[in-house]
Amino acid sequence: MEIILYLSVALIAIAFVVLVVYLAKTLKALQATMESVSGTLEGLETQMQGITTETALLLHKTNALAEDIQVKSESLNTVVEAVKGVGGSIQKVNNTIDQVTDRVQIAANEYNPKIAQAVQWGNVCIELINKWKAKKAEREAEQQLEDYQETLPVPASETRYQRSHS
Repeated sequence: MEIILYLSVALIAIAFVVLVVYLAKTLKALQATMESVSGTLEGLETQMQGITTETALLLHKTNALAEDIQVKSESLNTVVEAVKGVGGSIQKVNNTIDQVTDRVQIAANEYNPKIAQAVQWGNVCIELINKWKAKKAEREAEQQLEDYQETLPVPASETRYQRSHS
């Protein structure tokens, strides 16, 4: 029975050694995994610091842009007010022009026969001026033709009288 006891103890010892060997292998694999996780976390920490820096810069730029937009918005408000004032002035001018147009229309209706007569006299005057200009142009053309004919040499067989009446 002692042999069984020794064999049992030996078997327990071998099982314990096998357990320790596999436990050591598992711990080594766990250590490698933990080192990999540690490296990944260090890289992640570095990336997070970069992201934090970029985020802070972006936040500063966003604040500056918001301030610039606020200033420009206030400036634009003054421009809008000025445009409203110009619009009001233009409206007043339009109203004044409408009133003047109405007055002119009323006056034109009152003096319509006189205006028609003045237009007729104007047309007669323009017609007389055009006729006078036409006669003047005709006389000048005749004078130029006579002057030109006088500068032409006279052939021996033709006299000046014959040339002017031909």
